[in-house]
Amino acid sequence: MSNRTISWAAALRGLKADRAVRSPIREERLRTNAGLRGAPALAMSVWRGRSGRRYVVVVQPLDAPDLVAEHAAVILAVARDEHGQASIVAARACEAGDPGFLGWLAACAGLGARELHAYRLAETRPERAEVAADLGGPTADSAARMA
Repeated sequence: MSNRTISWAAALRGLKADRAVRSPIREERLRTNAGLRGAPALAMSVWRGRSGRRYVVVVQPLDAPDLVAEHAAVILAVARDEHGQASIVAARACEAGDPGFLGWLAACAGLGARELHAYRLAETRPERAEVAADLGGPTADSAARMA
């Protein structure tokens, strides 16, 4: 058995350095309800924004363009690298029936997006714009230019 002592100051410096290297906007894996009997597993994830707030999202394939046909949401276009690490290509605060959504979706696919992550808990237009900005996406004006 070793009598080696741990330097807590050094350990804390290492943790702070790790936090500085990680992107402030990042995906944090979420366990799903796959183990519950009778309930289908929901593809869900969590994103942490610049503010430190967490956003629980439902993961959809890129070919699900009807995500905002009836309900407003913040939509994240997400790409994954070969290690499964996710990155946000673009974020858009969408109103129900957003006319520019399909054009935005096509542009995101051209930039490498392969998944759509939908956040539906922001109830008002300003709240959705705030979430999109926190996650690094364009504002409503710049999103309109991208469409």
